[in-house]
This record gives sequence, C-alpha cells and structure tokens, in this order.
Amino acid sequence: MHVPDGFIDAPVSVALGVVAAGGVAVGLRGARRELDERTAPLAGLVSAFIFAVQMLNFPVASGTSGHLLGGTLAAILVGPYTGVLCMSVVLLMQAVFFADGGLSALGVNITVMGITTAAVGYGLFKLLAAVLPKTRRSLGAASFVAALVSVPVCAAVFTLVYAIGGTTDVPLSKVAGAMIGVHVLIGIGEALITAATVSSVLAVRPDLVYGARGLVRPLELRTGGAAGAAGVPGQAAAPSSAAQV
Repeated sequence: MHVPDGFIDAPVSVALGVVAAGGVAVGLRGARRELDERTAPLAGLVSAFIFAVQMLNFPVASGTSGHLLGGTLAAILVGPYTGVLCMSVVLLMQAVFFADGGLSALGVNITVMGITTAAVGYGLFKLLAAVLPKTRRSLGAASFVAALVSVPVCAAVFTLVYAIGGTTDVPLSKVAGAMIGVHVLIGIGEALITAATVSSVLAVRPDLVYGARGLVRPLELRTGGAAGAAGVPGQAAAPSSAAQV
C-alpha cells in the first residue's frame, strides 16, 4: 500500500500533500481535546505499536502479503484526530529511515493510509457502537467490522488517486482488481488484530479507549458482597479483596 516516488505524478502528489498537511493541522487542533496527561502517553505507545506491527507481513494470496495499516486501531484507541497524527508520524518515519513509501509521495500515503482509514474506521465504529448493545463484546465486534471495511475503502481511494495521476502503463482495471481484491483479504487480518487489541485494552482499562468513553461501565470494586463503582461520587471504596469488570 505504501506508494513509492514517481508512481503518482507531481500535480496530484502536491495536491494530496496539501490535503495531508491540512489533515495534520486539523489533527493537531483536535488532539488538544482528545488528549490529557493520562492519555497522551498512550498516543506514543499506539504509534510505536503500529510502527512495529507494520513490519510484520502475513501471507494473503498468490504470493502476496499484507500488514496492518492501523488507522482504525489508532482512531478507536486515542481518537480520530490523534489517530491521524499517529499514522502521519509512523508513515514519515518509515519513509525517512526505511524508504518504505517515497518522500515525494508522503502526502499521498498520509491521505490514503492515515486520514482515510482513521476517518472511515472511526466513523463506522461509532455508528455501530450507537446501535449495538453497550458491552465490551459488542465494541470488539464493532472494531472488527470497522477495520475490515476501512482497508478496502483505503484501496479504493488509492485506485481513484491512480486513475487521476498514475504514471505507469498498468490498466486501471487491473490496478483496481488487484488492489481492492487483495485488500479485502488483508482487511481480515487488520480486523483480527484491531479487534484483539481493542478488546484487550477494554478488558483491563476501558477508560483509556477513546471510542468507548461513555459506552462501557467503569471497573467495579466488590467489597463484602456489595459492589460499588470505583470513582463514583458518594460511594466509599473500602479495601477490596476482589475486583470484577
């Protein structure tokens, strides 16, 4: 999915560079509302996790392989605006240090892999979370579907970009078939990783999952047969011998 230098012509690359810069600027403003002293470190951890997992490729079909994109995962965990920033940092580091995606195509990659996946994935996640039961299992399922859909949508957006500014002689029909078809399969791997990660964090620290704020009950402390919600005003929390989610 990483677009190399010269694959998209200069005018389209410049235009998407402007789009990416605008997206990052909006992300910086929005991240001020999403992050605080408790959740800001999580954004760094999410970026590092996505950077590391993107290095791991899994076989897909016909000798091809895929890897996590991570935009939906980042948006659900730390918020859509911060998610765009996380993806932008990851893509910049990959281009500079590993030549994974060209520097002249950085705007294309941020727009396609960062802004698109974060916006589509988070939007679909919130839509599903609004209609599904407010349980951790339902939110895990919502994250699975959101990640699954975001990947082929990302591939479709790239196909559109190629149709406008592609510089190779490969027919558009072949590019569309290869990109969207393969990325439907890659989306399954993306969905599994995203759902597993979101569900794991929900199980231990639901308060750290931005997309689940206000949807999942906080951890409860059980003391002597009576359960009290931790942090609820007016309820004293006695020393606890057992905790339940």
